[in-house]
Parts: sequence; C-alpha cells; structure tokens
Amino acid sequence: SSSEGFGVAEKIVLLTFISAVILMAILGNLLVMVAVCRDRQLRKIKTNYFIVSLAFADLLVSVLVMPFGAIELVQDNWIYGEMFCLVRTSLDVLLTTASILHLCCISLDRYYAICCQPLVYRNKMTPLRIAVMLGGCWVIPTFISFLPIMQGWNSIGIIDLIQQRQFNKASNATYCIFMVNKPYAITCSVVAFYIPFLLMVLAYYRIYVTAREHARQIRMLQRAGAPTDGRQHPPDQHSTHRMKTETKAAKTLCIIMGCFCLCWAPFFITNIVDPFINYTVPGKLWTAFLWLGYINSGLNPFLYAFLNKSFRRAFLIILCCGDERYRRPSILGQTVPCSTTTINGSTHVLR
Repeated sequence: SSSEGFGVAEKIVLLTFISAVILMAILGNLLVMVAVCRDRQLRKIKTNYFIVSLAFADLLVSVLVMPFGAIELVQDNWIYGEMFCLVRTSLDVLLTTASILHLCCISLDRYYAICCQPLVYRNKMTPLRIAVMLGGCWVIPTFISFLPIMQGWNSIGIIDLIQQRQFNKASNATYCIFMVNKPYAITCSVVAFYIPFLLMVLAYYRIYVTAREHARQIRMLQRAGAPTDGRQHPPDQHSTHRMKTETKAAKTLCIIMGCFCLCWAPFFITNIVDPFINYTVPGKLWTAFLWLGYINSGLNPFLYAFLNKSFRRAFLIILCCGDERYRRPSILGQTVPCSTTTINGSTHVLR
C-alpha cells in the first residue's frame, strides 16, 4: 500500500545498495565461470562442476530476477503486466531454489571427499552421478515454481486477498503480488530450504569433526616423532601445513553455514508463518528478507571460490591479463623427496 511506500531519500539509498548487490553478483559469478573455463586444473576437480552451475544460477538471479524487483521497489509500481509477473515470480522461485540445491550438493560432495575413503569418493562421485545431481538441481525447482505458479495452485483459497493487494486505488498503482496458501508455503519451504539445510548441517558437521580429528592425529604424529635427546627441532613443514589447512577448512565451513542461515532462514521462516497469522507480516519486512536472500547469490562466489587458493590464482591471471607471476610452478621443479601416509582417507605428505 502507499502507506508502506518509500520516501525519496530511502529510494536513493535503496537504489545504491541494490545496484551494488546486483553488480557484485554479476561480476563475481562471471569471474568464477570464466576462471573454470580457462583453467585446466580447475576443470579437473569434480566439486568445481557444482560451483560453475551454482555461479550460473546466481548469475541468472542477478540478471533476470533482481533488476525487475528493484524497479518495482523503487517505482512502487509494476508496469510489465500480469503474465510477466507470473513468469518473473516463477523464475525467482526456480533460480533461488536451484542455487540452494547447488549449495546442498557441494556440501555432499565435500562430505564424501573428506569423510570417506578415496575409493568410496570415486565410486560415489562418478561423472554420471554428478550429471544426475546437477540435473536434479534444475529439474526439482521446476515442480515448485513454474508448474504450480502458472496453474495457480499457490493462490487457491486466497484469490480475493491477492486481487485486493494487487491494486492501490489511492495511487492508481499495480503490484506484482506473490502470496501463497498454507499447503504451498509448507511444500515450497520444505523442498527449497529445510531439507537442503538439514543435509548441509549434517554434512558440514561431519566434515568439521573429521577435520578436527585429522588435526589431532597430525599433532600426535608430530609428538611421536619428537627426538629423545631433549633438543627442540622444528615441526614437519608438510604436517604443519596440513594441520593449518584442516583447521582453516573447518573455520570456512562455519562461515559458509553462518552466511547461508543469515541470508535465507528469515525469509523461509516468515514464508511458513505468514499464512498462519492471516498474512499480517509488513511489506517492508518481506522486502528486507527477500533481498537478504538475494544477497546470498552475490556472496556465493566469495564463499566458494574466492576463499579457494586455486581460484584466487586463476582470478589474478584473468584480471592481470595472464601475468606469469601468478601461474602455478612446474611440478618438475620440485626436488624435495617425500612419501605419503593415509589417515582415515586423508593423505598426508611427509618429508
């Protein structure tokens, strides 16, 4: 309603903030996709197939969904017609759900890679299974987006309320209203958020526990290899590096889960609660929660790629026009002899 509209100063702040979010999402996700396409080493890592598909989904969110939502928000009017409103809403549900499902697949891939034996990981993450998982990330959201929305299943029982909120007689404005009944709210939220969230929590918890256990075992190996003459020797560099890597990975997982929950939990909690309290959640609160979820599409490149050393090197090569300083050193140049040992499926390099 007009009473919930934004003032001029608020619109300027909103437009600046939203433009920054859209630009960050477009550039970040494009950089991820270009990096994998150009870097042969990145293409060899199975997880990166999920990251590229995730970047593509987030890129579509920032190009096909965010701009129209920003225009309606700033103009306080929807000017593209009822049919395009349905298409835009369907794309919104489809792409944001696909993005969340990709995050779930990444967590499962990391779980099998870190918590299972290497042979188990190779058997689980075959090219066919990866293709099936990627297909599911795009097909499953269709059944809670285009199919029910175009058929009007989400508006059964609340059509009068939707029509009442679509038009503002005082300002002669039209809005692209997306309201859902109780069955659709529960089904959509469970499929798009709560099931993936549960799987991610379980996977990342096991990864965190395994990383801590690896670090503990490495410290035990270091103590077991301590000299008996009482003199202090520097710790094994490879083992120390491995322990730091495991600890950093565990901390990174906490950051990933924290950002995911912060961005999407408010929206999906409100999405279920609102139909049961007679749709009394204020419009500005809905807008804030929705854009908080959109911000996740801009954060994903930083969380899943920029925190990765190989990706950062590829980004520097792209941004610095192929500067040789950032290319990987040749394996033939490494002359330090080493051997390996395996602890719970995690390979540790020993000098």
